[in-house]
Amino acid sequence: MVHVLSSRILLRPTDPDRSRAFYREALGLAIHREFSTGPARGTVYFLGNGLLEVSGRSEQPPAPGLQLWLQVEDSAAAHAELAERGVEILRPPQQEPWGLIEMWIADPDGVRIVVVEIPADHPLRHRP
Repeated sequence: MVHVLSSRILLRPTDPDRSRAFYREALGLAIHREFSTGPARGTVYFLGNGLLEVSGRSEQPPAPGLQLWLQVEDSAAAHAELAERGVEILRPPQQEPWGLIEMWIADPDGVRIVVVEIPADHPLRHRP
């Protein structure tokens, strides 16, 4: 087994400045670190217990199946805040048959992001 010390999602957007503005300003993600300058500039954001690196540039949007899962404490508050910041809400929060409350948004390249609230009585909140 490979001993993994750390991990992150690497995102190569079609317009890095637009994507950095989305993740920093629209979503309000905190910056873990920045590196380099100019077109090679990269920014690594905190994603709770994960990291998202936005760096480089791609001629094509990321793979259509790529999705991000972001857990929040209060999906209604997140919905109001994101809407106020001008983020396009693909689907407002609603409780799913599996018990999670999910809202869907997308980044500037169309990467779908599910914003999830885990209700207090959901099994994911309880350890066996």
